[in-house]
Amino acid sequence: MNQLLLFFCLLLFVLDLTHASDQKINAENFAKLALDCVHKEYPNKISHTMQSDEDVMPPRQLTPSFYGCYDWHSSVHGHWLLTRLAKLYPESELAPKAIAALEISFSEENLLEESIYVSGKGRKAFERPYGIAWLLQLAAELENWDHASAKEWRENIRPLEEILVSRVVEWLPKLTYPVRSGQHSQTAFALGLMLDWSRTTKNNDVETLIRNRILEFFSGDRQCPIHYEPSGADFLSPCLAEADLMRRVMSPSEFAVWLNDFLDIPNSNTTWLEPAIVSDRSDPKLAHIDGLNLSRAWMLEGIASGLPPKDLRIIALSAAAAEHQESGLIGVNNEFYEGGHWLGSFATYLVTKRGINIQ
Repeated sequence: MNQLLLFFCLLLFVLDLTHASDQKINAENFAKLALDCVHKEYPNKISHTMQSDEDVMPPRQLTPSFYGCYDWHSSVHGHWLLTRLAKLYPESELAPKAIAALEISFSEENLLEESIYVSGKGRKAFERPYGIAWLLQLAAELENWDHASAKEWRENIRPLEEILVSRVVEWLPKLTYPVRSGQHSQTAFALGLMLDWSRTTKNNDVETLIRNRILEFFSGDRQCPIHYEPSGADFLSPCLAEADLMRRVMSPSEFAVWLNDFLDIPNSNTTWLEPAIVSDRSDPKLAHIDGLNLSRAWMLEGIASGLPPKDLRIIALSAAAAEHQESGLIGVNNEFYEGGHWLGSFATYLVTKRGINIQ
């Protein structure tokens, strides 16, 4: 018996080492994708409101911190990726390269220009809510990084963070209806990132506002039509994102009851919610489906984490999460810039379990 117990302990130890090794290899690959794009200005798709000819400038002058990775929000979460992985793996080869890139982007001068830009006329709704949510995630990542440069960067980004938080505080009470799309405008996903930021930074007033709005928007929802998903260019699941959000604001027992009425999840290891099919990774919209599989995977894990430990639905949720992770990670490479400029961030959020381990 003692030998058998020793065998299983050794097996678990080896599996843990293998998982840690695989995660580190994945992290290095994800970091390379971000390093290749955070200071790559073109191709570029800007969402830029102009008031006169004077506003005609290249991306690097408009937003000198976040001009790479094709668009502003992808640049922001590309920088989040580098921040998170350099923090988690300080002894790795990727860490000094990531820190060197962050040193350039997070200079006081560059981030001041970002603040000036978002404060410009006609930009009140700039990157709301998706880009703002990722900027707050970035600030949260810097908040508890015990690194000398990170402490300086944290202060440099604070003015931009404060402007965007004030936008959220002004906007949320006026948002009469949540947006239930599968893309950037989705309310549930953004509120999840914002809520995690408020808890990490201990901003109790904003946390209360967000929590109250979440309950007002979603607590009465029933029978989410997940069989309608996905739409052709989704990278977020409306149903799963909402459930992953609600587990953040409910106790496990409350969440289990709410979920009963919201989604029909089997109580066994039955095949449920198969991964979506990516038909063309060179198409920027169709490549969104890789992101959908990745975000579904972390949302399924999040939902499972919010249930009581003995809830039988955890089996199906975990199995579906593993399937989606395997399918989604296939597309995380540099073969096509259409996906390569952003999928590494989604993969990093998934494999480092950021949505579950918010510290």
